[in-house]
Amino acid sequence: MLAKYGYNTIGIISIIVAFLFVLFLFINSGFIRWSIFFISSLIFLFTLYFFRDPERNISKKSNIIVSPADGKIIKIEEIDSNSYIKEKSHKISIFMSPLNVHVNRIPIDGKIDFLNYIPGEYLVAFHEKSDERNERNEIGIMSTYGKVYFCQIAGFIARRIECELELCQEVKMGERFGMIKFGSRVDVVVPIDWKIKVKNEQHVKAGETILFEHQ
Repeated sequence: MLAKYGYNTIGIISIIVAFLFVLFLFINSGFIRWSIFFISSLIFLFTLYFFRDPERNISKKSNIIVSPADGKIIKIEEIDSNSYIKEKSHKISIFMSPLNVHVNRIPIDGKIDFLNYIPGEYLVAFHEKSDERNERNEIGIMSTYGKVYFCQIAGFIARRIECELELCQEVKMGERFGMIKFGSRVDVVVPIDWKIKVKNEQHVKAGETILFEHQ
């Protein structure tokens, strides 16, 4: 299954690859012909691979927060507050490499209570200041267990954040809501009373891996 957020990109890449294949037919040099064939095939296959969108097994528990992104946890820390949660909180940062599935999913049932898109720079996603300086999209959910914040952060390569959420929208855990193209980061912030269920350097899956649990 392909992510709907990638249809335009896939269409553009398909046109470019088709043009390269036409060149392939008219070039006499064997080396150049097969170089064009190899490179265009590689680009097309990678594009399809990047925009894959596999189904996930979503938990039926209500007192958990699942990962909104595939990737590797690069930081777990405590912070004093942020733009949505005005109290001491846990923060988990997830790095998404270009090889990860990039479709983002809702981490918990609730209502969209906060949306804030911020233009910015394009530091590498694992830079310690990328959450403060990069282009990003902040999202807050009011759940049964209180506020949950997560943020889509563009990286050095990724310069296109997709998000189809609206204020006051009711959302369900595991629902697809957007993506960040070609390498990026997602942060999740929750109040300190949530119990952390993952470790640093752990690989996580959107919609499946439990990040936090509420007692």
